[in-house]
Amino acid sequence: MSHASVSFWYSQIPAPEPLPSLKGDIRADVCIVGAGFTGLWTAYYLKKAQPSLRVVVLEQRFAGFGASGRNGGWLTNSVTGGREQYLATHGREGAQAMQSAMTASVHEVVRVAEAEGIDADIVLGGELNVARNAAQLGRLNEWAESEAGWTDVGAELLDAAQASARIAVSNTVGGLWQPHCARIQPAKLVRGLAAVVEALGVEVYEGTKVSDIEPRSDGRAARAVTAHGSVDADVVVRATEGFTARMPGAHRSWVPLNSSLIVTEPLSDGQWDAIGWANRDTLGDLAHVYMYAQRTADGRIAFGGRGVPYHWGSRFDEDGTTPDVTVRSLRELLVRFFPVLGDVRVERAWSGVLGVPRDWSATVGLDRASGLAWAGGYVGTGVTATNLAGRTLADLIVERDTAITDLPWVGHRVRNWEIEPLRFIAVNGLYKAYGFADRAEDRGSTGTSPIARLADAVSGHK
Repeated sequence: MSHASVSFWYSQIPAPEPLPSLKGDIRADVCIVGAGFTGLWTAYYLKKAQPSLRVVVLEQRFAGFGASGRNGGWLTNSVTGGREQYLATHGREGAQAMQSAMTASVHEVVRVAEAEGIDADIVLGGELNVARNAAQLGRLNEWAESEAGWTDVGAELLDAAQASARIAVSNTVGGLWQPHCARIQPAKLVRGLAAVVEALGVEVYEGTKVSDIEPRSDGRAARAVTAHGSVDADVVVRATEGFTARMPGAHRSWVPLNSSLIVTEPLSDGQWDAIGWANRDTLGDLAHVYMYAQRTADGRIAFGGRGVPYHWGSRFDEDGTTPDVTVRSLRELLVRFFPVLGDVRVERAWSGVLGVPRDWSATVGLDRASGLAWAGGYVGTGVTATNLAGRTLADLIVERDTAITDLPWVGHRVRNWEIEPLRFIAVNGLYKAYGFADRAEDRGSTGTSPIARLADAVSGHK
């Protein structure tokens, strides 16, 4: 599979030369499984902390093959699953620390990209979420009230005119804008980061699928096993996110949830004049089955949503083939948002998978006894959360006690998802319920649909 066929983003960059596969057994200080953002950021900060470390990264296809090269390009400070989950377990101080760390991570990615000469079309234009009916407006107002109680957020509640002045979304009745979010071109960022870590001396082996990760045992180091050989290491990091369900013993750890994007042809000046979007904010909404979008550097709209969220047995199409019905539904929603685009042509569609924990809480950690480390379960916030995870893993591995190694997601363990058919029925049933709730709210329901509230309670999603 060519790089360009993975997502539209790869069609905008020169095809990188493939890196060699692993050839035989080797020994490393740290072995990282997965060359997406989590793995590459971990490698980057490890080499910055201790340049002498031998760091090896194993990737089944090529660096950036998964969600890191397919996402919607939101570098946002949103906490996976929401801050409130940490209030009960770590108090307000812990929850605020998590929020502040995510906000700082947005700006850390921008800083590193500039310092390392990675041109990823980054524009720190903020994030605009719009409400398009009365029920959504109620949730928006509740959200704005909650945001006001936390520092390092800076959210501003906008009326309909103010929101429409930023981006002219049809039927907008209100908006919430926050400054700590950047539009990025994800393939440029992940491939740029891959080049930087190679230059630092990290060994990246592509076309090397890991079949098993074994803990330290009987005096033997932890090990990543492949058909090309094994890598023994003091620490083996699992950085596989949506692909985690393919790993032995991890089938029910994180559900691979499908998300899809379309990208339009370049818009005319007249169309942009009608839409606005001059500040390049990222765009979302308050629907239960939410959308996400950006204005690309070359004047297109990349517009995403869930499509078919989950397949039986946690199966997924690694290559991201997108059903025609998903493309049509995303295009229809795009035109509902922007009626001026009634004739716009969709040039590309693609899909990828997110890693979704049962409690919607991301996690990062290191078990020193087994020599195994992990990070993931970002549920769509991964462009930023991976940077924080990489810095945290690096600190844990080199035994550096820092503020981020005490964050509430460090060492968090989640319970497994239900067995099939319960998992299939639950995930797809929940998304059908959310879709039904959105349609009821569009028809004029003044409050959040009771069906959506029930779905939230069942799913554990706050």
